[in-house]
Amino acid sequence: MAMFLKKILIGILSISFIASPVFAQTSSEPKQKKPNVVFILADNVGYGDLGSYGGGELRGAPTPRADELAKSGLRLTQYLVEPACTPSRAALMTGQYSIRNGLSLVAEPGTPNTLSSKAYTMGQLFKDAGYATAIFGKWHLGGASQSLPGAHGFDQYYGIPPDTSWDSAAYVQMAIQTHSFGNVPDKALYDKGPWINQQKGNGPLERVKPYTMAVRAEIDNELTDKSIAFMKQQNAAGKPFFLYLPFSMGHSPNLPSKQFAGKSRIGQYGDKMMEGDYHVGQVMDALKEMNIEDNTILVFASDNGGTGQYFMNWDRLGLGAPDMGSNGPFRGDLGEPTEGAVRTFCIIRWPGHIAPGSTSYAMFSTMDFMPTFANILGTKLPSDRAIDGVNQIDVLNGKSTTGNRESLLTFIGPDLVAGRWKQWRYYFKDMARTGTGQQMVGGIYANAAPMYYPKFYNIEMDPHEDLQMTNYGWTAEPIFKVVQEYLASVKKFPNPPPSNVTNFSQPLGK
Repeated sequence: MAMFLKKILIGILSISFIASPVFAQTSSEPKQKKPNVVFILADNVGYGDLGSYGGGELRGAPTPRADELAKSGLRLTQYLVEPACTPSRAALMTGQYSIRNGLSLVAEPGTPNTLSSKAYTMGQLFKDAGYATAIFGKWHLGGASQSLPGAHGFDQYYGIPPDTSWDSAAYVQMAIQTHSFGNVPDKALYDKGPWINQQKGNGPLERVKPYTMAVRAEIDNELTDKSIAFMKQQNAAGKPFFLYLPFSMGHSPNLPSKQFAGKSRIGQYGDKMMEGDYHVGQVMDALKEMNIEDNTILVFASDNGGTGQYFMNWDRLGLGAPDMGSNGPFRGDLGEPTEGAVRTFCIIRWPGHIAPGSTSYAMFSTMDFMPTFANILGTKLPSDRAIDGVNQIDVLNGKSTTGNRESLLTFIGPDLVAGRWKQWRYYFKDMARTGTGQQMVGGIYANAAPMYYPKFYNIEMDPHEDLQMTNYGWTAEPIFKVVQEYLASVKKFPNPPPSNVTNFSQPLGK
């Protein structure tokens, strides 16, 4: 018994949960023209940032086009993701918890955390179904050759370095400012620093231009233009397309383009909200212009919740204005296992299949898109691995108010740190801010301390998690059942070594 509790509550490594495993799903829909799919992914935009989720104008940054999209489609109010960029994107692309692919921490250059060649991604799913596929923006799943978009089904890739995020635009400038490389000329530093890349099919990664702060400010204009050109090209050729547009809206440093600088009432973060909203509108307008709105599934979501106050170091004027979003009524910041970090917005439009102006409180994970799209395409997912996502087609078409999911687990590095079962939120490790005073930070810089009993919160009664429900220990039984089911799946489908960048007595990734 002691060993069992130790496994469950203190040091479970490589744990995840299969919510009704989906290994071979077939479509119940009648055969028809394959729908195009456009997936626009914002970065660190919180639950409370868009107007349709209580933000927008009230946040000093109106989002009229995203609000228009919500009125014409489905607004998910219990859309759940993973705590940070790489984990969430890995989960979206594979339909699996990120720990299944050793990507449960943010990928950093120089570390071995990278997507395996054996991973089966959404890009491959659509390519196998005869789609033209493209990604424009941020991949963040590793820079190894076997990890690149072209190795996972994407015909085209244009974006920032595949193993970094938007803030890498500042790397060289920071190195120059701190004289980190002595008298090395600036030009040499920029030549060796991050570059915008492109890839055609599974060809070599080609360098396009240095990724500088000036490029960062205008990058979403480029990404949107390339996205629209791709859609028009494939539509003219009569080929269905899958467009993945993970642009920079929301991620520090939120440097707005010249067109939107100063447009909001809250500074550069608000400016970038308004700019991203404009780009979403451009995609919507292009679909309308091509007269393919009715045969296109358009998704607009965020990869995780907003960043917290600790990101005020990106304030260029020293005014103490943090580069942060709003997580609405929920507690926590990007990088934590709290509801505010793993619950964000998601809007889905598919005319003729999704009722306009609809809302669903069904628990819907980012992993659920993979099996749902497989159902729509009438294709099967691999049976040689665990699939953690579930088919949610009945949520989309309004046939189910509850959907096929009632639980979810959350991992950071090697550890299971939190979980959800229905309205109950559990913590298996106590997340604590590090440092003291001005140096006290949370989010991705928080650390986890072991506990001997979980914490319980009723997320519906208490969305900010202010009241521990110590007398509701009976709710632990269902979540422990979820954990036990997952442990059985790990025995059948072992995980790779988990993400790790601090414990050098353990293997560093794969």
